[in-house]
Amino acid sequence: MLTFDMNTDGIEAALDGIKAKAQAAIRPAAQAGAQVYYEAVKASVPVSTKGHWFQGTSAKSASTPASKRSASYWFESGSLKNAVYQVYSKSGSSATQAEYQVAWNHRKVPYGFMVASGTTRAKGNDFIGNAKRSVQAQAVVAMQTELKNRIKS
Repeated sequence: MLTFDMNTDGIEAALDGIKAKAQAAIRPAAQAGAQVYYEAVKASVPVSTKGHWFQGTSAKSASTPASKRSASYWFESGSLKNAVYQVYSKSGSSATQAEYQVAWNHRKVPYGFMVASGTTRAKGNDFIGNAKRSVQAQAVVAMQTELKNRIKS
C-alpha cells in the first residue's frame, strides 16, 4: 500500500494572501473603470458657446415678467460639464463589490435632463449613455489591469 501525505498549509496561506489582495483591490479597480467613464462623459458633454437662462415650471407659470425673471436661473457656458462628477457609492458597495456613479449634479444644473433627453424643440444628447457605450471595453480593461497589478504586488 502506498500512502501520500501532503501538507497544504503553504498553499492555503498563499491563497489567503491572494484573496486578501483581491478584496483590497476591488475598490481601486472599480475606480479605474469609473475614471475611464468619467473622462469620456466630460469629453462628450455638449458645451454651449454662451451662457443661457433656465426657466423651470415656476417660471413658466409666472403671471408677470418680473416674477418670471425671478424664477429663472442663469447658467454660464460649460456649467453642465463642470457639474459632472464621479463618486463611490457606499450603499451600492459591499466587501465583494464596489460601485461608482458617474453623473452630473442635477441640483446645480437641472437642465441637464433636457440636454440628455431632449425637449419638444431640441433633440436629446444622451452624453452619459454615449460615453458608456464608447468606452465600455476600455473601462473593463482598466479594471482588469488595476486588479492584476494589485494582486501581483
